[in-house]
Amino acid sequence: MNFIRSFYLQRRFWIAALALVALGLAGFPLPTLLFWSKIGFGMLLLLLVADGLSLYRLRQGIEGTRTTADRFSNGDENPVQLDLSNRYPFAVRLEIIDEVPEQFQARDLQFELSLTPGEQKRHTYFLRPTRRGTYGFGFLNVYASSPLGLVSRRYKFPLQKEVPVYPSYIQMHKYELLAFSSLPEQGIKRFRRLGNNQEFEQIREYVQGDDYRTLNWKATARSGHMMVNTYQDERSQQVVSLIDKGRLMHMPFEGLSLLDWSINASLAISNIAIKKGDKAGLVSFQHKVSLVLPPGRQGAQMNTIMEALYNQKTAFKESDFSRLYVSLRRQLAQRSLLLLFTNFESLQGMRRQLPYLRQMARQHLLVVIFFENTELTQLLNAPVKVLDEVYTQTIAEKLVHEKKLIVRELQQHGIQALLTPPQGLTINVINKYLELKSRGLL
Repeated sequence: MNFIRSFYLQRRFWIAALALVALGLAGFPLPTLLFWSKIGFGMLLLLLVADGLSLYRLRQGIEGTRTTADRFSNGDENPVQLDLSNRYPFAVRLEIIDEVPEQFQARDLQFELSLTPGEQKRHTYFLRPTRRGTYGFGFLNVYASSPLGLVSRRYKFPLQKEVPVYPSYIQMHKYELLAFSSLPEQGIKRFRRLGNNQEFEQIREYVQGDDYRTLNWKATARSGHMMVNTYQDERSQQVVSLIDKGRLMHMPFEGLSLLDWSINASLAISNIAIKKGDKAGLVSFQHKVSLVLPPGRQGAQMNTIMEALYNQKTAFKESDFSRLYVSLRRQLAQRSLLLLFTNFESLQGMRRQLPYLRQMARQHLLVVIFFENTELTQLLNAPVKVLDEVYTQTIAEKLVHEKKLIVRELQQHGIQALLTPPQGLTINVINKYLELKSRGLL
C-alpha cells in the first residue's frame, strides 16, 4: 500500500506512451509501424521497471528537514529553511511541496532542486504572516526522480509544527538599533536638546550627525581626534501605549489591520523607552478597558508586553473613550506620556470624544495618533478623464482635508496629534517620542 501511494508516473512516461500509441494506430495500414510500436512498448516497460527499482532499492534515499524560528514576526518576511540530502548513487531531481499553514493560502508553493550523489542542499524561502496567532505546518513532500525521469517516488516527512506569530519583534530590534545610532539614517531624526533635563554621560569620538556644539576641545587636543560630550535624558518617565481595538481599527492596509500596525509600533516604542531608562506600560480598550499593564522597566517587562500584545483580540464594537479616561484616572497617578493609537474618519467623530481627550491631556502628555487613508491620496494624484472621476476626487479631497482639520482642532486644545500613513507609523511615533524627550515636555 505504501508503494502504491508513493509511486507516480512522470510526464515523460506519458509522452512516450502516447507517441507509441499513435505509432501503433498508424501501423494498421502499415504493419511495419505496428511491429515497432510493440517493440517500443516493451522497451518502455523495461525502462519503467528499471527506473522504479533504482528509486526503491534504498529504504530512505532522500532525507529532508524543515527549520523555522520558534516564533514568527507579524508583517515581516520570516525565513523557512529546507535541508535535503541525496543518498542515491546517482543524481536526482527533486520536486518539493511544503505544506505551509493554511493562513497563507499558498497551495502552489513548489520548489525544484537537483542533487548529485551524496550532495546536501539548503533551500530558503520566506513567509509573511499578516495576523497574530498560531500557524500550523504540515508534511514536507518530496518527489524524487532519477535521470530517466519516468517515475517519481514520493517521500512524506512528518514535520508537523505549530509556530506562534507574535507582534513584529524584527522591527522592534531594527528600530532599537536606529534609535540609538548616531547616524541620521532610515528616517530617525536627531533633535536638539532643549532645557536642563540632560545629565552628562560620557566623552566619545565624534561621528557624523553629532552636534558640533557638544565638541570637547580639551579631549580633542589630547587625543588628536574630534571628541564630543554625550548626555542622557531624564529617566524613569512613564510611557503608556493606549491601543484602540474598536471597529474602525480593523481597516486593512498591505494585509495588516490598523490594529496590528499599532500593536507593532507599540512594541517598538515600548522597547526604546525601556532602553532609554523610562517605564513602559500598555492599555487596550474598545467598549470596555480589557487590559491595563502598569508602566515598568524590569527585566521581564518587555516579555510581558509582548505576550499581552500577542493575545489582543477584538469584538468589533464601538470604542468607549469615557471608560478609558476613568480607568487611566484610577491607574495612573504619575504624569505620563500617553500614546493613543486610534482612528478618526470624520471631524464629528473626533468631537464626540474630545471632552475625554481634553481631560486626559490635563493630567498627562497626550499624543493622539491616527491614520491617513493612503488610497485617497493616490486617488487625488490620479489623472481625471471623465466627469464621474471629478466628483470622486472632490469627495476624496474633502475627506483628506477633514483629517487635517482634526489635527488642527486637537492642537488648538493643547493635544499633540500625529497623522501618519500606516507604513510610516513606527518611525513617526519614535521620532515624536524623541522630540518630546528632547524638548523636556514630559
